[in-house]
Parts: sequence; C-alpha cells; structure tokens
Amino acid sequence: MLNNAWTFTPQDALGHFGTNPDTGLTDEQVRRNREAYGENALPESAPNSLIKLIFAQFKDQLVLILLGSAVVSFILAIFEDSAEPGGSWMTAFVEPLVILLILVANAAVGVIQETNAEKAIDALKEYSPDEALVLRNGRLSRVSASSLVPGDIVSVHVGDRIPADCRILSFSSSSFRVDQAMLTGESMSVGKTDAVIKDDSAVKQDMTNILFSGTTVVNGAAKALVVLTGSRTAIGAIHSSISKDDEEEEKTPLKRKLDDFGDQLAKVISVICILVWLVNIRHFNDPSHHGWLKGAIYYLKIAVALAVAAIPEGLAAVITACLALGTKKMAKRGAIVRNLPSVETLGCTNVICSDKTGTLTTNQMSVSRFVTCDDAGLAECQVGGTTFAPNGTVSRSDGQPLDKSTLITPTIRKLSEICAICNDAKVTYHPESDTYSNVGEPTEAALKVLVEKLGSDNDSFNSGLTTLDPLARATAVNDYYDSNVKRLLTFEFSRDRKSMSVLSQSSSGISLLVKGAPESVLERCSNVLLPNGVKTFTPELRKKLEEKQLEYGYKGLRTLALAYVDESDGDVSHYKTDRSEDYIKFEQNMTFVGLVGMLDPPRPEVRDAIAKCKTAGIRTIVITGDNKNTAETICREIGVFGQNEDLTGKSYTGRELDALSHEEKIAAVQRASLFSRTEPTHKSQLVDLLQGLGLVVAMTGDGVNDAPALKKADIGIAMGTGTDVAKLAADMVLANDNFATIEKAVEEGRAIYNNTKQFIRYLISSNIGEVVSIFLTVLLGMPEALIPVQLLWVNLITDGLPATALGFNPPDHQIMKTPPRSGREPLVGGWLFFRYMVIGTYVGCATVFGYAWWFMFYIGGPQISFYELTHFHQCSSVFSNLDCSMFTGLPAERATTVSLSILVVIEMFNACNSLSENESLFVLPLWSNPYLVASIILSMALHFMILYVPFFREMFRITALNKDEWIAVIAISFPVIVIDETLKFISMRMAKSGKAELKEKAE
Repeated sequence: MLNNAWTFTPQDALGHFGTNPDTGLTDEQVRRNREAYGENALPESAPNSLIKLIFAQFKDQLVLILLGSAVVSFILAIFEDSAEPGGSWMTAFVEPLVILLILVANAAVGVIQETNAEKAIDALKEYSPDEALVLRNGRLSRVSASSLVPGDIVSVHVGDRIPADCRILSFSSSSFRVDQAMLTGESMSVGKTDAVIKDDSAVKQDMTNILFSGTTVVNGAAKALVVLTGSRTAIGAIHSSISKDDEEEEKTPLKRKLDDFGDQLAKVISVICILVWLVNIRHFNDPSHHGWLKGAIYYLKIAVALAVAAIPEGLAAVITACLALGTKKMAKRGAIVRNLPSVETLGCTNVICSDKTGTLTTNQMSVSRFVTCDDAGLAECQVGGTTFAPNGTVSRSDGQPLDKSTLITPTIRKLSEICAICNDAKVTYHPESDTYSNVGEPTEAALKVLVEKLGSDNDSFNSGLTTLDPLARATAVNDYYDSNVKRLLTFEFSRDRKSMSVLSQSSSGISLLVKGAPESVLERCSNVLLPNGVKTFTPELRKKLEEKQLEYGYKGLRTLALAYVDESDGDVSHYKTDRSEDYIKFEQNMTFVGLVGMLDPPRPEVRDAIAKCKTAGIRTIVITGDNKNTAETICREIGVFGQNEDLTGKSYTGRELDALSHEEKIAAVQRASLFSRTEPTHKSQLVDLLQGLGLVVAMTGDGVNDAPALKKADIGIAMGTGTDVAKLAADMVLANDNFATIEKAVEEGRAIYNNTKQFIRYLISSNIGEVVSIFLTVLLGMPEALIPVQLLWVNLITDGLPATALGFNPPDHQIMKTPPRSGREPLVGGWLFFRYMVIGTYVGCATVFGYAWWFMFYIGGPQISFYELTHFHQCSSVFSNLDCSMFTGLPAERATTVSLSILVVIEMFNACNSLSENESLFVLPLWSNPYLVASIILSMALHFMILYVPFFREMFRITALNKDEWIAVIAISFPVIVIDETLKFISMRMAKSGKAELKEKAE
C-alpha cells in the first residue's frame, strides 16, 4: 500500500510496487499482493442475531421486575387451589399470561425498530464498481473490481466509476475531470493532474493527482496506478467509521431520562414490595389463610400486584404511538423519520450542522452577475433565479429590471451566442416532478439558463416565449441560436490554455467562440466588443476587468471570460488537428465580450428558516468541502453571517482547524459558524467537540462523505436526493431537500416532548394512585380491592388510550420563541412531582374508599363495621355472626367492581386535567382535543364491555353495577377535577410570582 501517493512521482509510485509501466503486474505479483493486502472489497460485518436483539429488550430494570412478577405469579398459579370457590385454571393463569404477552409485545416493537441499524454499511456497496479495465501481463482486460490489488494499472474513461484509490500516471485526453461530490462535497467536478503534490498533509480536495474509489469520471481518459484497496481507501475509512458508530450508539435525551426514571422507579418498587411482604409476616397465620405457607403466598401475590400497579406497562407503547403520530405529521411536511426517538431529540437540538451543497443551496449552478463593456467602462448586470428553470429577472447593478427588448444589443447578443453555442450541456424539464435538471457540466448548464433569461435578438420571438409549454420553454432560446449558428468544430478544454472553443458559422461569417479562465482569456484579447462596435482593448479597461474578476472571486463566484475571433479562412480542414497544443494558436488576438460570475445559489427559503432557528435559540453551523470564499459568500447571503461582519475566529478551513490545539478547537466551535474545505473526519470531529460541550447536535448532509457524521450526531438528517448511504445512516430524510423543513421538524419535536411530558405525568399520577390503593388496603388490613389482571387492564387499555390521545394536544404558540430545553431538565420536577403525588394519593384513597363504602354504607351491601372490614382475616374465629364468604364470593366481586370503576372514571377525569400543565379546563376545554374526547368514550365503552360481557366478567372477577352504584362511582371520582384545578391555580400564581421577581432583579 502507498498511503501518501500524491507526494510520489508516477515513476516512484510504480517503483514502490515493482510495476512495469508497459506491461503491468504479472500473475505472480498479483497473487503476492492479494495475499499481502487482501481483496478490494469493503468488509462485511455479521448482523446481530434475532436472539441477541430479543435479549437486548430485557435489560431494562422495569421489564425485569415485570418478568419476575410473571414468574412468581405463574408459580403461585400452579400452587393455587383450583377447587377453591370461584376459582379456575383460567383465572389462575390469566395474570402471568397477560404480563408475558405485554413483555413479548414490547420486545417485538424494540426488535422491529432495530432491524435497520446496519443498512447504511451495506449501502456503501452501491459505490463499488463491478468491473475494471486493468493492464496485466502486457494485456488490457476486464476483471472483477474486487480482484484488483495495489500495483495494478487501470484505464478509466468518461462514465467510469473509480474502482480503488489510484495515483494518476498519464492522460490520453486534453482534459480530465472527476465528480467527487459524494466524497468531498464539492459542488463542481474537479480537474485532475499528474503533477506531484508537495504537501504531506494535503486534504482530499487538494490531492488533484489521486482518483478516489467510488467517484465518477465526467470528462477525459487516463491511466492510473492502484495504491489503496478495500477498507484502506477513503470510502473504506467511511465504512469503518459507520461500523464503529453502530457499536457506540448513543441514547436520545428522552430515552436517557426514561431510563433514569425507570431505574429509580425500579428501586422504589423493589423496596416497597419487599416491605409490604415483610410487614405482613404477622398475618401469615391468620385463620383465613389456613396455614402459614398459604398466608405467605397470599401476601406474595399482593406484592406482585403492587409491582404490576407501580409499573406503567403502557408507557413504551404510548411513547411509540406518540412518536409515530409525530412522524405522520412531519411526513406531510416533507420530513420522513426513520428512527422514531429522533423526533423527540429534535425538540432539544442546540446546534444544526448543515452541509452547504444541496442542503442550503440548490445544487444547481446559476449565473448571478455578468459584466460587459461600454464607452463608460464596465456595465454590470444582476441575474435572478436559483435553479435551472428559465425564470429570473435581469437587472442593472442598482437593481433596476431590464426587459428583453432593452437587452437586444450587439454585446448581449454575442454573449448569448457564445454561452449557447460554446457549450456541451443540456437542460431538461421533468413534467412529473415539475423540475429542471442538467446533462453535462453544471457550469455550462448555468450558461444555457442565462441565455434563456436574456432572450434572443428577435423581439417577436421573445414575445412568444410566455406561450410555450415548460418542456419547450426550457431550451427555446438556445434552440433559436442553434438554428441560426452552425457548429463546425469543437476544441475541447485543455489545462495549458484553460479554455475551450467552438468554430461556428452564421449569416455573418465564421467565428471561433471561446470561453475560459479570465486570466488566460484576457491575456489573449486585443480588442473589446462595445455596443457601438469593436474597439482596442486598453490597459485601463484590462485592469478594471481584472479587478472585477478579483471581486467576483472574493465573493465566491466562479468566473468565466467570453471572447471570439472573426475568421477569414472558411476552410474547416485548416483547423483540424490531433494535437491539443495547437488549439491555442487559433485563440489569439481575440475580441473580449464579457465576464460571467456564477455560484451554487442558496435556496430562497433558507434565510427565513435560519432566522427562525436563531429566534428559537438554535445555532446553524455550515460545514462544507467547498472553498472558503464561496462558503463565506453563501453564509452572508443566508444570514449565518452579516453582510459586513468581521469573520475573524468565525470561519475556519479544515486545515486551520487541524492546526489548533484541543483547547483552541473547543473555543473555535463555540464561536465559529463556518468550516470549509473539510473532510469526513473533520465533520465527525466537530460533532464530537460540540457534544463534548453538552450540546444536542443535528447534522444534515447528502453525500457518502456525510454518513459518519450523520451516524455520530444526536440526529442525522439526510436529503431525499442524497445517496442511499446518507439516507440509511440518517435518522430523518428530507423528501423535499428543504432546509426550512428542519425548522418545522424542530417545532414538531418540541410539541411532541411537551405532549410526552403530559401523558407521562398522567400515567405516573395514575400509577401512584394504584400503588397507594394497594398499600392502603394492606396497611389497613382490608381485603385486596384490586387484583393484578385488573390493574394490567387499566394500565394498558383504559389508561393507554387517553395517554395516546394527549399526544394530539396542539403546540404552544410560544414554542419556537424559547431556547431549547436543557438535556438535564427532568421530566417531572419537584413541585410537579408533589402535584401528582397529591392527585395519586387521592386516586388511591378514592378506590379504597369505594371498596369500603360498598361493604359499610351501601344499602344493598352487608353494612359491616370498619373494624370488621379491617380484621376480615379473623372473621371465622372472632365474628361468628358474619358470613365470612362475603370477603371472597360475589359481595367481594361487587365491591371490587366499584373500586375498579372508580379507578377507571377518576383516571378519565385525570386525563381531562392533563390537557395542559397549568391552564384551567375553563380556559382550555376538553373539546380542544377531540381525540381525547373519543379516547375517553372508547375507554369507558371497553370498561362497560368487561362489566357486562360474561366471559370478561369471569376473567376479571367482576360483576355488573346498578344505577346507585354508578352514582356513587361518579360522586367519589369527580373531586379529582377540583383538586387539580386548585393545584393549577397555585402553579399559575407561583409562575407569575417568579416572573415578577426576575423583572425586579432586571430593573
């Protein structure tokens, strides 16, 4: 292998591998090199097995507690006496089976979400060519690209994909250009050379004698020496980076908070369950248990019920449903979410690291200015439009629009003729997508589009342009020039003269039309075309044009000069030559026509999107492979920088970043908003530095070069027109390639987080109520009011539906006018936890009171005393006048049904409370979220189903309620509304008081 091949001469590089330049490698050399370096292929990593993915879902502590509860419940079911009155095998085993079904369902969801994790690596194979043309044993032959070895000589031509990293040996064409945007992010194809690059630390953009694996030849032909293969190539390094990031998958902020919450809840649940069992050891021998062992088992069942009650089993499903809902909303806005948790991550994003080409810009080169000459000196025009569409106004430098009739001058006519004829590109219209694209060089396509905007030299023809259909309009003016000017010969671009030309024939005679680099073309011009004729090219005018060229360069514009030569020799054969060195002799004593400045223009909606992100406290950092001047120009236009802002310490190249110490790099990323001429390693490094500062980072991109950073960022955002590698490495894909969609996605992410907080608090307060209910019955010595299968039903179904509906709450109007929340912000703070403890305590007390009410006060109940109810274990030995079967038979089922119904109804009222954290139901009424209304109706319908369908009644050990019992249920449940309204009022007063204090301090 040869890692720094760009510093070697072709002869030294060949000598390094012992390759004969005329015959290539021998079969024996190929065999030895393959043994030493391996195949030219990206290594395939073994995918995670299904078993491994399934086991990974059971690492969560809450899941382990539920699993333990299921095991204990299953063992107890085996020992349970099926002959016991009312008992059956179905009722005994329903609890452990339901718990296991919940665990299996949650595991299935997790496995499905993770199955796509490794597809980004496989997608890199799309950039590996199948075959290569290689010189071996003195013969050129096609071989499998994977069989190439370092030292092979390959031949590449227009359209070929480079099979390995190669050092250019020689060219068989006058020019050679490669499209390497997928690797470096450069918006234009890159000219290559065979000259030595005397810079050991050159970045890939500066390695102009190296061909990178996976890039594509767009012009010319060359011979090159394979120097790096397989995983050692530039694209192989990206593969390794993606593989490493897969092993170091970071959790989203919400996932971290939920995990922390789960760990704390698991510890509390474990302690409470053990305490409940230990506290009741004294009751193990109570007569109702018929023995110490059965008493121990009974209270173990209560401990299991407590665990089931405390764990919000529906939380994972509700969060998944809420995030899925968010993805649907975002899909309507053009953002396709591949990784559900990333929706929430957007809500706390601090920094958006954006690629420039194709993300902030249109990736469609466009002429923005051009200069011609007149008697006063230079005449500059501005050109509107940012795509290949033939739309855009032409105006003076002061902004005054010019119509096509004003543009009919000899100078503009000649400029249009050169742009149309001295050009090999073509612009096409796609009716199915209503878009325009180019075939050929983007810079030449930009010149074609300029011709369409300028119009022809025929007024009547111009007036008919507006009546054409889009397909015809895309090339109408260029077709006009093609029909009036005949191309005779083309002198293709060459590196020595830095120009191309076309010999053409029109009614006015034969002309050589020329375009090229300004410094080269201006040097060979002796005349200049003015509106009133051809004049001598004066030194003063030449100096003004050179200054204008420097100005365009400073603004990041790619500048071309246009000129022509009127030929008196009409014999085409005199111009034919096989030597590109002869082309320059025809391009002498030229007449200068104009300069055109072009760039990949910013998307029109990007400026507003970046401004909105600033208002929302989100930084935009541009990271691009393009040169510094071009990138700074774009950043000024889109509002990342001010028009006259001093960019010292705010704009760095990749090489300047490498020269900084670690501390200086940390300081740089805190101030800078632009990093240009970067490589993939720079992008990943910047993400690491920003994350090291505790920031939540979103990265956008569309090329293979962006994939490692997309994987490493907290949320990767790929463009819809980007490579498959980028899309599969990203968490989200922008179908419309619109940066402004990110701002909308951030808003949706923030709304989802707020709604997630609401339904998590709702579920927590409900579960607190269930824990209080069970703990209170044990503490008072009462029979169990609720059994595990009933609690599971409530947690999953009757709680789950309203919790999911809370995800439809509309976003706050101030949601994008506040800074991103801190990643350390707790889901439930101290005051909020107190509020929900109060609500939960009332829920628990109400369910226990409902159970006691039925036994003690209900006219249709036994109307026993509180002492008798709380000492039911001693019923057979102490209360000889009571029918002790009431505590296990039908009366107990009726009391349990009242308790369960209170729990369901009170939680429906609690869902109404959760519409807003602090706003009253009088301000934000229930019907503001129609989905919540529907979910409450459905939850109640399901509750009625288990009450009045015999099969479910037996499964849940409940019975139907009458009118009086329902009146009691509603009366006991309703006060939860009053309590929460009081707590909201206190919260509002506290918030106002806090704002007043801050205002006083500020004053």
